[in-house]
Amino acid sequence: MRSWQANNITVVLWQTNQTVCYFPSLTQALTGMRINHSVYARRTSFIAKGIRHLRDHIVEDNLPIHDLVSRIEIEKRLAQHARAIDRADEMLLKTAYHDDGTVDYGSLRGTAAEFAEAIAAMHQGAPLSLHRPSNIMIKLNGDAAISESYVIAWVTLPTDGDPQPHLVGGRYLDQHRRKGGEWRMQHRHYVLDWIMQFPKSQFLGESAAFDLHGMTPTGGHYLADPGNALLMAFAADQRPMQENPTMNEADALDRVLSHQAIIELGCRYARGVDRGDAQTINSAFHDDASVVVGAFNGPAREFATSIGVMLDTHSSGVAHTVTNHWIEINGDHAVGESYVLAYRGTNGDDPQDTLTGGRYIDKYERRNGSWKIAHRAFIMDWSTASPAKDLLNLGMFADMDRGQRSAEDPVYTLWNSFNELPPAA
Repeated sequence: MRSWQANNITVVLWQTNQTVCYFPSLTQALTGMRINHSVYARRTSFIAKGIRHLRDHIVEDNLPIHDLVSRIEIEKRLAQHARAIDRADEMLLKTAYHDDGTVDYGSLRGTAAEFAEAIAAMHQGAPLSLHRPSNIMIKLNGDAAISESYVIAWVTLPTDGDPQPHLVGGRYLDQHRRKGGEWRMQHRHYVLDWIMQFPKSQFLGESAAFDLHGMTPTGGHYLADPGNALLMAFAADQRPMQENPTMNEADALDRVLSHQAIIELGCRYARGVDRGDAQTINSAFHDDASVVVGAFNGPAREFATSIGVMLDTHSSGVAHTVTNHWIEINGDHAVGESYVLAYRGTNGDDPQDTLTGGRYIDKYERRNGSWKIAHRAFIMDWSTASPAKDLLNLGMFADMDRGQRSAEDPVYTLWNSFNELPPAA
């Protein structure tokens, strides 16, 4: 795939290691991806094969590296499950489970295959959702595992009349099994903890000082989602992944370490934007990297400075939380999707609190041994706004330290103290 546009993405070429297919439109390209789902399966199978190769050469199951490999595979399934629901992708949801997998979502109780079909149908005709699993705790026992993960979901529900957006908080209590060397979910039990209702969703451009709506790609379900096209384009631009039966333990371990390094890039980016720290933003990108985020589209080096000026001018505060990382690594190249929930307080005569849910679609490259972002695109799924209230000066909040968009933020004191810590005994 040799060309694409940020807003009206045109897929030109999809290339596998066996075929070359031309698609005149996004819809046809994504349809082709659905048809050639086996190509994606071969890619993911190769990654899993490398990890299994490492596992098979470790004699003691209690070694930390063995646990790490299993935990990454399980966390990847949790990310896959969330994306499948949000994109209304029945096939992707089914493959998160073993063939005999089961679920318990209250009224939706039965086989995983039946659940996938029902959920995909429900979400296909509904406004976009965003499921954010975090706080993942995993207990391992050989080829079996259990996990608890917290989830906050943005969904539209008719709880008291007309459908309105809600934040729903709960937990996934999951059982996992490794069968045929592959970790998948065996059973999911969803536990509901809380629900909050919000005003009807609106784009930031309708309520905020600078407009994201007109410039930012907006999310959709499977065929309509621009994130799919970007991931395909990024993947097609890489070297074809070749199965290597001689992959050794070092190669497999490198894949695991690369996964962690890529996740930390997202954390670095969020801190840089939230603290107004251009240097930290730049440290997440290669020098020639580019970004498409709506408020700014262009070189990452210019973005690092420009986004700070825009936020300082129009915002009273900002915070980005990133989770649900889905990463595919191919040598020194990788593609990934991560979920972001962004808070922003706006300035002006009518200050508002805005909450935006979306995704980062990233192309990563390792150069000179260092992983960094080569291209980042932001996909906006939903946004809501309400009149701002001065809640920071009430009750127990009044005496708490406040986040700063400067080097005065407490995190810099902590980070600068690292080199002053006494060495371990």
